[in-house]
Amino acid sequence: MSDAGVTTTIEDGVAVVRFDDGKVNVLTYAALTAFEEALTQAESDATAVCIVGRPGAFSAGFDLSVMSKSVDDALRLAAAGWSMMLKMFLHPQPVVAAVTGHALAGGAVMISTCDVRIGTDGPAKIGLNETSIGLALPPFAVELARERLDPREVHRATLGAHIYDSASALQAGWLDQVVPADEVESVAFAEAQRLGSLSAGAYGASKRILRQPVVDRVNAHANVDLGDFRVDV
Repeated sequence: MSDAGVTTTIEDGVAVVRFDDGKVNVLTYAALTAFEEALTQAESDATAVCIVGRPGAFSAGFDLSVMSKSVDDALRLAAAGWSMMLKMFLHPQPVVAAVTGHALAGGAVMISTCDVRIGTDGPAKIGLNETSIGLALPPFAVELARERLDPREVHRATLGAHIYDSASALQAGWLDQVVPADEVESVAFAEAQRLGSLSAGAYGASKRILRQPVVDRVNAHANVDLGDFRVDV
């Protein structure tokens, strides 16, 4: 296991990226770098990607020890997060997430970048809790929520900081399928294999056409003053 808790193995043509930091899978600078490296490796060594969280926790989001230091520190980590998530969102290969448990804040954003999200029927909290902990939502979180969630849920999920269980997350659009906890990884892996058998060129080109408008909307916020992106203490 890497210091970031991210390891990659190639299994039957699928790049299986396991995230397990022994705790709640915090997105540190090291973890973000490791995910980018895994995606790069997948392009040369695999046909699809399957991201697997640890039992009970997919990711608790960005490292709060960094986010709470200052506005500048929060913005730098958020920018690094968007860089990785942009790469994941536009990755030309299928990307499937095995959402093994909680996916909060940046963790919820991360699953939104994946093509298919397979969730557990066990205990799980999924959602964007930023406004409840004093953080303004960055543009990429808002745009991904608009893209992936039921339109009726977008305001509740973003401004309202509503946290969903697995069943309601499926209805809202955070998840695509919910299965027993002991089947999450195998079902996600099988879906990655299935999607990886499709035409690679057609899949990648179609994904770019589908998702580039979302990226363009995020980039349109490049000059927006994010001075209110802060932690209230």
